[in-house]
Amino acid sequence: MSDKRKFLIARIDRIGDTVLATPLPRELKKSFPGCEVSVLVRSYTKDIFLHNPFVDHILVWDDFSRGISKIRSLAKFLKPHGFTDGFMLLPNETLAYSFFLAGIKRRYGTSRKLYHLLTNTISLDRKKYAEERSEADYCLDFVRSAGGEVTEFSTKIYLSEEERFTAEKFKKETAPNGEKITGVHITSGGSAPNMPAGEYLRLINLLASNPQIKVVVTDNRLPPELTLPEGILLINEGKLLRESIVNFSIFDLLISSSTGTMHIAAALGVDTLSLFCPLPACKPSLWGPVGNKAEFVLPSENYCATRCPGDPKKCDFSGEGGIDAGIIYSKMMNY
Repeated sequence: MSDKRKFLIARIDRIGDTVLATPLPRELKKSFPGCEVSVLVRSYTKDIFLHNPFVDHILVWDDFSRGISKIRSLAKFLKPHGFTDGFMLLPNETLAYSFFLAGIKRRYGTSRKLYHLLTNTISLDRKKYAEERSEADYCLDFVRSAGGEVTEFSTKIYLSEEERFTAEKFKKETAPNGEKITGVHITSGGSAPNMPAGEYLRLINLLASNPQIKVVVTDNRLPPELTLPEGILLINEGKLLRESIVNFSIFDLLISSSTGTMHIAAALGVDTLSLFCPLPACKPSLWGPVGNKAEFVLPSENYCATRCPGDPKKCDFSGEGGIDAGIIYSKMMNY
């Protein structure tokens, strides 16, 4: 019987979380030469791992809702692969039972849920994020628990040769005079505190007034109340994720709130300037980009104590001590 280890990494949540899991295949391959690494993802995040030289198989499964028939279906889907180790980076009951029924010998999960106890899952305790560590480094605890070593936790998205050629051509068309291409991502999907759309419009106008900067907007869809100034490109409108990834790779800098877009840019080696909340669950040390040159803009020290709405996702950084277009522009000019 072969003793080759076959790892399955299940990362079934959002784009940013998926990007922060990209170091795992690389560190597994370093620690276990000859091993096989597969990822289990949702269809809308699969492009994050496309062309990754450390990933042998990308498995797509979209229905992780509860139900015995769904658990059995997923287990049946996984079993032929003969995985020896399964990493559940997000606590999920369907995953826990499916991994058990699929015969995955060693199963690892975060937190201590009843379904982890019932399936003899090895639990990795993050101790409520008490340590000042990146989410990417927390994810790499799975490698450590499996007996591997971690030497690097930078994120990485890989482009094919054809994609690099396409990106280079687009870059020359976008900035024919060598301007600094600056992407601005306006929306956050409610995933993080963010400035109002009108404040981003002010920022775009400030940036566009500088002849050394070429401004592009990276959202798939603009807020309905916003109209871009003439000459400002909306480069990802109607684009698939992989097409957008290629577009992100041409930037010199991306300005955004704490979103999946920020993590994509970082994994492509693009500099980022990001709006962040200082609350423990949202702070840059935990959710900041990994592996690129990253700068952060946070509200003043006393802002949260006096203006926080109680839910960081409802915060728009407005008012005294907050964040506005002028502050971001000034930060960029001193970048």
